[in-house]
Amino acid sequence: MQMVILGLVGLMLVAAVFDAVKFIIPNWLCGLVVLTFPVAVLAAGLGWSDAGNHMLGGVIALLIGFALFAPGWIGGGDAKLFAASALWFGWPEILAFLIHTVIAGGVLVILLLALRWLAPRIPALAARVEDSALAVNAPVPYGIAIAAGVFWSLPNSVFWGAF
Repeated sequence: MQMVILGLVGLMLVAAVFDAVKFIIPNWLCGLVVLTFPVAVLAAGLGWSDAGNHMLGGVIALLIGFALFAPGWIGGGDAKLFAASALWFGWPEILAFLIHTVIAGGVLVILLLALRWLAPRIPALAARVEDSALAVNAPVPYGIAIAAGVFWSLPNSVFWGAF
């Protein structure tokens, strides 16, 4: 079970880095997060009802992601990563995951706003602002907040207790 959790943590770190550097979360990465879920279910010995509970959480998260993507508030990769990550949290852990992700996103936005204001005023950073997360009109790499939500919520999940 430890290897499966370590795999999820590694995938979430890669997703956060991809989003921070390229403003994209590859589909293959979201797919790997989804594919590690059945392995975790088997390793933890979850029953059909518990696994279904987790899958329902993933579907609800996908609907939330669609609702946030439609007006352009988050990117498509963010919506897919959020849903794939939500598979790991059944009821009621999915509520904690949602709250943790929203809090992490708020902290991320405040930090980015401060850095975007400060970066042009520092000569060493001013030349590097273009095409980075520090650019004024750059999107928010919300994959970082989703990864933080996973890291924050994972110790309270049924999978963490399985090892």
